[in-house]
Amino acid sequence: MAVYRAPDQAPKKKSPLGKILLIVLVLLIALAGLAAWTITGEIGGRSADPDQEITVTVEQGSGLSAIADSLGQAGVIRYPAVFKLYVKTQQSQAAGSLQYGDFKLYKGMSYEEIIQVLTTQTVWVESVRLTFPEGTTALDIAQQMEEAGLCTAEEFLETADNGDFSQFTFWNKIEDNDLRFFKCEGYLFPDTYDFAVDGEVYDYVATFYARFDEQVNQELYDRMDEMGMSLSDTITLASFVQEEAGNEEGAKVSAVFHNRLAEGSPYPRLESNASSYVQDPEDNNYLYNWIAGYYGGFENIPPEKYAAYNTYSCEGLPAGPISNPGFEAIKAALWPDEEYLAGGYYFFVTDLTGKYYYGKTDAEHAANIDEAWKVNASLNG
Repeated sequence: MAVYRAPDQAPKKKSPLGKILLIVLVLLIALAGLAAWTITGEIGGRSADPDQEITVTVEQGSGLSAIADSLGQAGVIRYPAVFKLYVKTQQSQAAGSLQYGDFKLYKGMSYEEIIQVLTTQTVWVESVRLTFPEGTTALDIAQQMEEAGLCTAEEFLETADNGDFSQFTFWNKIEDNDLRFFKCEGYLFPDTYDFAVDGEVYDYVATFYARFDEQVNQELYDRMDEMGMSLSDTITLASFVQEEAGNEEGAKVSAVFHNRLAEGSPYPRLESNASSYVQDPEDNNYLYNWIAGYYGGFENIPPEKYAAYNTYSCEGLPAGPISNPGFEAIKAALWPDEEYLAGGYYFFVTDLTGKYYYGKTDAEHAANIDEAWKVNASLNG
């Protein structure tokens, strides 16, 4: 059937705008997909070509941004911004461990392979190896760094306390406390390290902090949440476990401290000789041996600082850690012995043989002290 159309009416033409928009949309989607594929491929890497070896020089003191830019300029990577984001989100523990020097890299290496190379010192530098046992204090670490000729103790502590180390997860979780002796205390992870003789103080400190961030992982943070403990609480308690028990009795001593810290506890103070009452000047006592020495004498300790670390007078935990605990002490602080926790133990004492005596009441504790002294007397006699 024919359709009548008035002579003055021209047929309508379809606008090309819709087709253009559709084409543009398709192109944008394709480009986005290509970009995603390209970036994903770069992160995961493709076959590294040994014939395309590239030497990249990382200057001493270079930060993550400068290193990423150097990799981009050398042609090892195409997207420095993506590399920086990857390191911060997926390899945060490596951020403070990137080395300086000349590195042999290849086009096609994955980001993980590149980071592995950059965190391994491939150039020879004069270095000093130092070992810091579990429970070493910040002051002791700083003094050892000075004795090794790496930096002054003052420089080390100033940088460790006031430098910007926000690239590390733990640093942003440390609670502010004006009464704390040193902010860095507890977080200079004790281990064996090799330090470049001509290195930067910041890099020395970052080496300790990177190891701490590596050891205190998400599992431990999840446990802190489960226990209702902050990072500061955990490391402070762990430092007392380290000083009072080491590793063998750590979980049991931790249970005693947890019972004392529990709400409604009849003994709400730690009453730990590791930071308060001095039985023997030869013992390692934080107030007597470290804080007093720093201030030039016991009588020169600021009263508020003394009160904040005297566990016989302050309720709960003191202002901060009293040493740098090892991994096992940190675990013990978070996983106290269930039997001793439920058993209501509030006391412990040791004899000179290293035996621990645990008590639930003042009377039991007094009897344990008598027994420990008898053992000590027999050894001395």
